[in-house]
Amino acid sequence: MQIKALSAATGVDVETIRYYERQGLLPAPPRQANGYRDYGLPQLERLAFIRHCRALDMPLAAVRQLLGALDAPGPECGDVNALVDEQLARVRARLASLRALEKQLRSLRTACNGAPGAQGCGILHELVAAAHGEACACHGADASTASRRVPA
Repeated sequence: MQIKALSAATGVDVETIRYYERQGLLPAPPRQANGYRDYGLPQLERLAFIRHCRALDMPLAAVRQLLGALDAPGPECGDVNALVDEQLARVRARLASLRALEKQLRSLRTACNGAPGAQGCGILHELVAAAHGEACACHGADASTASRRVPA
């Protein structure tokens, strides 16, 4: 199959497929007499594997290591477990960060006083205050000193 068919079959953009080939994640397939790449089931399965790993938000370095373990399986799977544990740690850290962001946005949302128009908008007032390095509803008194250098 040609690259467009591989793209359609896997949901991976053509340019992404080419990128994976350049990165060595997806071996270049044989070429047809007309010079077109001739992708087959091995490339389809490998690309589906890569896509699934990326859907789990694994970095390409981890995908490369997982492909290496798939290509040359060892007697132990400790490296694979470690990669998944590292990804779990990254996801947990992001979740904690997102929870903190949610809390900040909820605090900011409480600044809405229901006043009509932008002039009376409590949320906009809080955002402007934060931009000036002042305390705001979402960050409290610990407003960043870096934001104080932003011109008004």
